[in-house]
Amino acid sequence: MGRWRQLGAAFVGILLAGLTHAAAPERAAITVFAAASLTESVGALAAAFEQRSGLRVRTSFASSGTLARQIEAGAGADLFISADAAWMDFLEQHHALRAGTRHNLVANRLVLIAPATSALSLKLGPDAPVAAALHGERLALADPQNVPAGRYAQAAFTSFGIWSELEPHLLRGEDVRVALMWVARGEAPLGVVYATDARAEPRVRVVDTFPASSHPPIVYPLALTSAATPAAVEFAAFLDSPEARGVFLQAGFTTP
Repeated sequence: MGRWRQLGAAFVGILLAGLTHAAAPERAAITVFAAASLTESVGALAAAFEQRSGLRVRTSFASSGTLARQIEAGAGADLFISADAAWMDFLEQHHALRAGTRHNLVANRLVLIAPATSALSLKLGPDAPVAAALHGERLALADPQNVPAGRYAQAAFTSFGIWSELEPHLLRGEDVRVALMWVARGEAPLGVVYATDARAEPRVRVVDTFPASSHPPIVYPLALTSAATPAAVEFAAFLDSPEARGVFLQAGFTTP
């Protein structure tokens, strides 16, 4: 019996060791919530970090408003990158961020796009004939009520004095990538997205870039959440590294 007890104990030990080993990657996983416009760059950086660290990085890309509300409601995110300061402010006010970790990661520009096959030419500025260029169709942009890209667009068109003229002709997307998709598919003759979005989609072309003075600065603040794991601290540091900066710049982002 002594021999069988020894074998049984050894088997249980091996089984428990295997379960512990299997559970470790799950405990070490990092969950990143990031604005939809960061899909390619943060996705590539997450893959690079996984390869060198052995830690799993789970990413969720959507509008900043959607993600911020999910975090406030208790979603298990370790790190949040917003496309504007307002949604990061929202989480700070709800005490959902780790103090001292918030900082601006990258910046961006706002552009007016058309399908790549379009020959339309238009200069953005006061009283720009954007509505006339639609020829009865709609302008694709992210919903200004919830999405930073839409709010930047509304601010710019308001500064031009043409927002009230354009508002009835809007095609409102749940995030900036939906607006990009509509123009890429030819479902809208014009759209407003970030410069990095246009760069990532060969089926669209930039008609013109909005003057920086026409809207608030487009910055992407990063912060760890109050529930962030130690592994998330490592990934946040990696996103601030020169290597990551090169990836962001190559994607068309700029320094804050």
